[in-house]
Amino acid sequence: MILTRQILIQMAIFAVIATTALAIMVFGYMRLPAMLGVGEYRITVELPETGGLYPRSNVTYRGVEVGIVDSVSLTDSGVAAVLSLKSDTRIPADVDVEIHSVSSVGEQFVQLIPRSGNGPDLKDGDVIPRDRATVPTDINTVLDMTNRGLEAIPRDNLKTVVDEAYIAVGGLGPELRRLVTGSTTLAIDARKNLDSLTTLIDQSQPVLDSQTDTADSIQAWAANLASITGQLQSQDPAVAGILDKGPGAAEETRALIDRLQPTLPIVLANLVSIGEVAVTYQPSLEQLLVLLPQGTAVTQAVGVHKRNTKQDYKGDALVFNLNLVIPALPAPIPLPPQQLPPPCTTGFLPAQQQRVPTFEDYPDRPAGDLYCRVPQDGPFNVRGARNLPCVAVPGKRAPTWQQCESDEYYVPLNDGYNWKGDPNATLSGQSVPHVPPGESPAEPPPPPSPVPPPIAAAEYDPASGTYVGPDGHVYTQADLARGATEEQTWQTMLLPPTGN
Repeated sequence: MILTRQILIQMAIFAVIATTALAIMVFGYMRLPAMLGVGEYRITVELPETGGLYPRSNVTYRGVEVGIVDSVSLTDSGVAAVLSLKSDTRIPADVDVEIHSVSSVGEQFVQLIPRSGNGPDLKDGDVIPRDRATVPTDINTVLDMTNRGLEAIPRDNLKTVVDEAYIAVGGLGPELRRLVTGSTTLAIDARKNLDSLTTLIDQSQPVLDSQTDTADSIQAWAANLASITGQLQSQDPAVAGILDKGPGAAEETRALIDRLQPTLPIVLANLVSIGEVAVTYQPSLEQLLVLLPQGTAVTQAVGVHKRNTKQDYKGDALVFNLNLVIPALPAPIPLPPQQLPPPCTTGFLPAQQQRVPTFEDYPDRPAGDLYCRVPQDGPFNVRGARNLPCVAVPGKRAPTWQQCESDEYYVPLNDGYNWKGDPNATLSGQSVPHVPPGESPAEPPPPPSPVPPPIAAAEYDPASGTYVGPDGHVYTQADLARGATEEQTWQTMLLPPTGN
């Protein structure tokens, strides 16, 4: 038989195609190298049951196919599945095994889920224990439970559900298609950024743990948010009014702030200082607010007796003279008939330095503080400055805020029964007026200037011109006599007299 050139070419092409098909069948479908153990390694997975798994099922790691199920066999405690994995894929040994179905009719595959990326890798002969493997629920059980659930639903209601579902999705084909297309695009992008996503998943455990630890707080926040939204819903007209009138009010507020701009910062700065004082004196302010209603009631009550009468000129029915017995006072000290404590004069200026009320000038105030400086438990002026409570230092009482904030304590001048106000009579070394801690005492006044000699007036004898001077001596002014022969001029009156 003669083989032409055309026949030889056709036979050569056929041989190439047959060889290629054979190679694809041997290496691609039959996986002959894998059957011989080339480029792959085997591990064993212990399962409680097959879960529909069969030989040659796919094995995936993070969504990527990395091998197949080589065999599934029974053991004394369950099922052992041998997985043939590719050697060029690194898989951590710390993994979980889950059996899933590609569809509702079967086609199970094995999914390897890493617990962490650290530690050793899987190697030939490793065994994954049963407690780290899960199998899906039997499809027959699912179908049976679904059938029971559908039977429990009345047919009319089920028909209503189907009709409502049709109404819900009917005519939404383009939108559903866009949704599916977007999901596919999202899956493709996720596949491109698989490493970043897996890292995010691996490192999200601390964040999820923190959410679990703060579950109570999140639940309380959600409950409070639900309460707020409920209030907003119930007060919908008021909220609508705020939203309607809010822009106008905001514009008025802005205009007001613009008008107050020159002075508002100064006022706010001053309010900061006032706020600090208010925080410090908060207990006192609270006490004032507590006593204010009672004080107002007492103030209103003092005029009840003259209400709707013409007796306003008689004054109010309020007297501060309390007839109390004070056993702490010594017996020799007599009290007024109404048993009022005697006035306190200790710590004030002496009588010779006090101003006469008729003077209308206003000299400088003496440096320091003037107040009743007797013991704090003395009966004199019991509500005086010495008994003022130090708000910033609980338990301490002092006459000034400087002494309250210092380490010094109040020291009286005397017991109050002996007057003491003259600085020269102070035995305790304290000055009067009292100088607060940290301040230097005032400089002493300059010494008084010499007193000029007093102007004396004396009667004289016009007959002889003699008179007695302030020193007791007798002087003669000759030109004062009626019969004087000396010249009587105003110049001679300036000349000193001659004594006898």
